[in-house]
Amino acid sequence: MITCFIRYEIDPFQRDAFEEYARNWGQAIPRCGADLIGYYAPHEGSATTAYGVYTVRNLAEYEAYRERLRDDPMGRANYEFAQREQFIRREDRIFLRLASAPHAELIRP
Repeated sequence: MITCFIRYEIDPFQRDAFEEYARNWGQAIPRCGADLIGYYAPHEGSATTAYGVYTVRNLAEYEAYRERLRDDPMGRANYEFAQREQFIRREDRIFLRLASAPHAELIRP
């Protein structure tokens, strides 16, 4: 299993547009075959850094997922929305594998 971390630099005055973009991916990404962990908008600290995180089994599955996402009506509309509104200034993605598993049980006081 690999996890894709997408780091966005967004326009701080268009955070609402990024959050709409994130909600749209919340529907399209799982439907197209990736396990969405979530999209994260700025809350405290940086007003321009946001993230998207999802997992796929391997890079071959990622390529198939990306093709389905390009063909998905909501996916296409969301790409066009981001291009039209230009709230994303920069986007970087990296693929990582979990190295800390198995995790211990969480103990709550």
